[in-house]
Amino acid sequence: MGVIERVGSVHEPSADMITWPLVGRFLRWRHARSALQVPLLLVAALLVWDGLTGPQLAPKNLATTVTWLHYRGFVVLALLIFGNAFCMACPFMWPRLVAERLGRARWMWPRPLRSKWPGVVLLAAFLFAYELFDLWASPWWTAWVIVAYFLVALAVNGLFRGAPFCKYLCPIGQFNFVGSLISPLEIAVRNHDVCASCTTKDCFRGHEAQRGCELWLFQEKKYGNMDCTFCLDCIHACPHENVGIRFRLPGSELWQDRLRSGVGRLWRRPDVAALVTVFTFGALLNAFGMVSPVYALEAWLASQLGTTSEWPVLGLIFLGALVVEPALLLGGAGWLSRTWSGRAEPLLAVVMRYVYALVPFGMGVWAAHYLFHVLIGFWGVVPIVQNLVGELTGSFWLGRPRWELGPAVPLEWLDALELGFIALGTWGSWLVAYRLACRDAPQKPWTAFLPWAILIGLLALTAVWLMLQPMEMRGTFLA
Repeated sequence: MGVIERVGSVHEPSADMITWPLVGRFLRWRHARSALQVPLLLVAALLVWDGLTGPQLAPKNLATTVTWLHYRGFVVLALLIFGNAFCMACPFMWPRLVAERLGRARWMWPRPLRSKWPGVVLLAAFLFAYELFDLWASPWWTAWVIVAYFLVALAVNGLFRGAPFCKYLCPIGQFNFVGSLISPLEIAVRNHDVCASCTTKDCFRGHEAQRGCELWLFQEKKYGNMDCTFCLDCIHACPHENVGIRFRLPGSELWQDRLRSGVGRLWRRPDVAALVTVFTFGALLNAFGMVSPVYALEAWLASQLGTTSEWPVLGLIFLGALVVEPALLLGGAGWLSRTWSGRAEPLLAVVMRYVYALVPFGMGVWAAHYLFHVLIGFWGVVPIVQNLVGELTGSFWLGRPRWELGPAVPLEWLDALELGFIALGTWGSWLVAYRLACRDAPQKPWTAFLPWAILIGLLALTAVWLMLQPMEMRGTFLA
């Protein structure tokens, strides 16, 4: 189970999931990804069909229940336990195989768009559309969102090489890339000496029987999970069986500025820093949109603007929460950290380095929020399937729909669960910030750490306040 890897010139043992008897054998199977994608593709087709033709009451439709309750909760759980599991099993990528076999992917993605800025905008737009159009309450709109995802993914990745939809555009993928920075697993080489002597570089280039990395990440120079979809192509393509899925200390890549294949140095990427910012502050904003104080704020803004339209009011809230507030808070913490530690460097450079300390906290808030909803509506899919089978067959052979099924856990457990995830995320962010401070001010790390510790603590208190507010039970009969 132990393998040998090299970090610099030091060799150390690392557990490798590929070596496990059953799981490893499945992952080494050439069609492992397709075996995960095809069932999800069938589920997606069922969601579209029920969303367009089924009951338009959200708790009675698979499209809204599975998409906005179950799927989101399982995504954050998978990121915390495994890694980028959804991108590995993404059903939106399976139809692309048809386009690839037709030889359509011949163009290169435009150079001005080769950054995370399109993904930052689309992730913010996705969160905005979710609130503006109440997607959680509309099976019909949810179905069309799924269809649009398939069409755009097929068009972009079918026409352009290097999977640009996954790498630059997909808002779900960008969310997963940031969340996977604290995952306990990463795809990495086992022995760098083997890579150094390799002449074919099939993990990157591929060969006749197997394509190489779909996002053009060179395994010998790859580090961490940013932009890695866990597609397994590098594992299958390597002729030396030198690529595995290794365990690591979760979040350890956040305080290391190593050169990464396809990404470069994260601390020099303002687009990736902006993505992390939207990921973190978007977690608070998404929760804020489901508690009663948001309605008071919207009413006040509407009166100040003299409008009855929701989009300008919601637009101001998003602008304040995702642009103005982060700029003030991150800029202030960065200025104090730089001043107290006596460092002379641009403020933006400080912020772009320490913003990664917010990833564990952001993930903790997303996990607390999404798992709250999935546990509340966990059994909601059972009566929907019972009702669907009864309508299709004319016989309730799965039993009469049990619409009265309640949460998966007692309601009194939920507060403790939410606060626990927030506490873990806060502790993780403090740890990353302190490790960064030790790098900046090794003699007095507290001078660089304290402003960020205060900021993270304030954000944590905000998250606790939000989670203790009465929250909308969206997509369930409890609403």
